[in-house]
Amino acid sequence: MKADLVFWQKGRLQERYVLELKIHDVGRSVRYPDGIRYGLICRDLKTGRRVLLDNHHPKGHHLHLDDRELPYEFTGVPTLLFDFARWVESHLGVKL
Repeated sequence: MKADLVFWQKGRLQERYVLELKIHDVGRSVRYPDGIRYGLICRDLKTGRRVLLDNHHPKGHHLHLDDRELPYEFTGVPTLLFDFARWVESHLGVKL
């Protein structure tokens, strides 16, 4: 499976939060019916709390809020990035 990097951002926010966003075009397949693979994470270095959105076989699209795992309905990359920023702000209290 060939994966083309579509979007990548890594950095720190307020010297307290680690942020890494990766989105790859992997082509449509049984494992990735939407044709993308992604991992979006923001972690609070002080508290260890985190927001993570990712998709992988066999789980598919899902959201992690600390130790909780919830299903996520993927509708497209713009919405994915918007939803991630919204959850980071509401769960960690930091605006992207």
